[in-house]
Amino acid sequence: MVTKAVLSEKIRLADKPLILHADNGSPMKSATLRATMEKLGVLFSHSRPRVSNDNPYSESIFKTLKYRPAFPSGGFKDIEDARAWTYRFVSWYNHTHRHSALNYVTPEQRHKGKAPEILAKRKKTLEEAKRKHPDRWRNRPIRNCSIEETVYLNPEKEPREKRRD
Repeated sequence: MVTKAVLSEKIRLADKPLILHADNGSPMKSATLRATMEKLGVLFSHSRPRVSNDNPYSESIFKTLKYRPAFPSGGFKDIEDARAWTYRFVSWYNHTHRHSALNYVTPEQRHKGKAPEILAKRKKTLEEAKRKHPDRWRNRPIRNCSIEETVYLNPEKEPREKRRD
């Protein structure tokens, strides 16, 4: 599965290595997976950057999954019911859910290169709205409609300048 993902997504390892953030479970620490990763040039990370939690991506998506209003509070009838619900959730998450870290575009839009056009259109719409109704902005700029080249789950924070009272 990992080999297929690296090859199908045409992941190129340029100046920075590709890192798989994994939990500490036995499947993620197996010799077979480690050998495959080494062959592909993928490095392992077994903890969230600067935080001691397990896999941040799976932890994040599990929280989103469990807090969805449609999540069955009484559990699933059987494995097929769980798979069907999860398939619908993943489809929603990737094709409908607009992520704040992606400036409110969907992962699919970002992945397929549609985000710059969507954000440029959004910026134009916001600029026009501000021109027509400047009182709504109270001398504030419009929302940031830029797209980050790289999105980080847990970005480094710049030190705050000391405030003078």
